[in-house]
Amino acid sequence: MTIMNAVDSGSAADVRIEIDDIQSGALRPRPVPYQGKYVFLRVDDRRAGRDLVRRLLPLASGGLPDVDLTQDAWVAVAFTYQGLKALGVPQESLDSFPQAFREGMAARAERIGDVGESAPDHWEAPFGTGDVHIALSALSSDAAQLNEELERARVACEETPGVQVIWQQDVHQLPTGRTTLGFRDGISHPNIEGVGLPCSNPQEPPLKAGEFILGYPDETGNLPPMPRPDVLGRNGTYAAVRKVRTDVAAWRRYLRANSAGAEEEALLAAKMIGRWPSGAPLALAPEHDDPELAADPHRVNNFQYRENDDRGYRCPAGAHIRRTNPRDATIIGDARMHRLIRRGTTYGPPLPEGVLEDDGADRGLVGVFLGAHLERQFEFIKAEWVNDGNFIGYPGEKDPVAGHHGGTDSVTIPAKPVRRRLQDLPSFVVTRGGEYCFVPGLRALRWLAELED
Repeated sequence: MTIMNAVDSGSAADVRIEIDDIQSGALRPRPVPYQGKYVFLRVDDRRAGRDLVRRLLPLASGGLPDVDLTQDAWVAVAFTYQGLKALGVPQESLDSFPQAFREGMAARAERIGDVGESAPDHWEAPFGTGDVHIALSALSSDAAQLNEELERARVACEETPGVQVIWQQDVHQLPTGRTTLGFRDGISHPNIEGVGLPCSNPQEPPLKAGEFILGYPDETGNLPPMPRPDVLGRNGTYAAVRKVRTDVAAWRRYLRANSAGAEEEALLAAKMIGRWPSGAPLALAPEHDDPELAADPHRVNNFQYRENDDRGYRCPAGAHIRRTNPRDATIIGDARMHRLIRRGTTYGPPLPEGVLEDDGADRGLVGVFLGAHLERQFEFIKAEWVNDGNFIGYPGEKDPVAGHHGGTDSVTIPAKPVRRRLQDLPSFVVTRGGEYCFVPGLRALRWLAELED
């Protein structure tokens, strides 16, 4: 029996979201705390690939998350364009996918700011090589449940000759509960109409489900272009999967060099991020960190910018969280047209507190960015909001944290009576690789498993 949530679409007919056909990994937030693993596979034989999909079907769940997230674990299955091709998907269907997906992230690197040391020439293999065909992710709060799911996935892979595991990455939440840069993450999530997940910002009007899931009207009132046949595209979504290394030592050195003391250093870091380490937003706590506010789920994300901070004196317009989600701030364009679901998971060990020199360990974030429109969501945000400041009136300025800088860029921090200009920013994050993936619905997974030559 299919569970459907009725949605007011603004027309005479209700839109019904087929929740239990949408892969759980596409909609549910990561658990807290969490650990998990990402696995990439190459399909050398199309029949073997379809057999693996058949074996993975029992692992891929749909529907809303378990009420008790500590007892929940799930596996999500996604495919690159080359992966769908390797499975033998008919060319007519392959041609119905959007150009960005067909080309892949590496081919569009300059468009999204992956240049210099972040360019595909420097990516970790097998990213960008065309060998990544299937991407699996497994996440859980419970180590035993995670291991059980991973063992089932391992057995499925090992019992399918003709499919090779070519990359694995363990992810986890650090003991501090924060990112490698020292800030709480995963606070803000889109308010999606009809899905039934908790709203992280009660001031955000619900977004149409078609912004995130194929087969439903989006914010324009139209159905997003959908792969053919209908069974393949409906209830699917696109995922931009990225591995980025964070240069924590460079971050700490820059803050130290541009601050007169520990208090000013903490404020400068918050101005660049847009939140304090606890997660308290500058929009609500402009002078100092407020852990009590941060711990209140009803308050920590309950804010907009236009009424109290349109000029950016509290949270700079160029701060990381404000760039990637301007909310109701005055900007060029409509922010609602560019929302996406962001899932960030940490990898690698923390750099010990106070250390200012890199220890050589690989640490950073595996980010998954989900939406129905790769170009106007993920690519637009990366190109126009992260790596260009025109939309906020700062031409040439980039995201102080996520932008590609190379040691020459500047960033403006509004202040009275005189604004501050940060100079000579290094790049604090470096792209280690990325892939565009399609996350099909469960019926589509069955369709892929049953393909015939």
